[in-house]
Amino acid sequence: HEKGIILTSINCLFFTYLEQVTKVRRLEQQNQAQIEELISVKARTNNTENQVEVLKREREVKQVAFSASLLASGSGHIGPFNTQTPLVFRHVVANIGNAYNPNTGFFIAPVRGAYHFEFHLYGGGHASHGTGAVLVRNGNPIFIAYEHQASYSVSPSNGATLLLETGDVVFLRQWQNSWIYDSGNHHTTFSGHLLFTV
Repeated sequence: HEKGIILTSINCLFFTYLEQVTKVRRLEQQNQAQIEELISVKARTNNTENQVEVLKREREVKQVAFSASLLASGSGHIGPFNTQTPLVFRHVVANIGNAYNPNTGFFIAPVRGAYHFEFHLYGGGHASHGTGAVLVRNGNPIFIAYEHQASYSVSPSNGATLLLETGDVVFLRQWQNSWIYDSGNHHTTFSGHLLFTV
């Protein structure tokens, strides 16, 4: 009789133990599933954060525009010089994206894309000196604006849309034996902006 009671108690304990083991395994499986789901959610969150960062960077890069005039202050003619000389436009009115450097006069493309540039010059008429400058990309002349007459004033201008690679340098070189005027009225200007990335 006592053996029966002991066996029954052992059976009860065994089944209780099996139930507990089954519950623990079920909880472990649920826990593992939650861990995997958490890892998946974290991975998706990281992916989303990365995409947001990429979009932010692309948006920042896509905002590129500058406009500057030749003299920071005062007035007068620059030149003439007997050789082509880089022009530095020091009075910056806009430099979104900081791709233009007012210390060197260089615009450096921050991203591959189509950019549009315009330049407007002003000079006094002179028997010996015209007014002119050439748009230069990586040392190579692209378009020139040049005008010469003996009296009155001249205001040549030009523009170009260029496909630039990241790091390409665009600037203006004053034409040899020419002079260019600027004053507080900002007659002589250089501007450019990114149209779209490519």
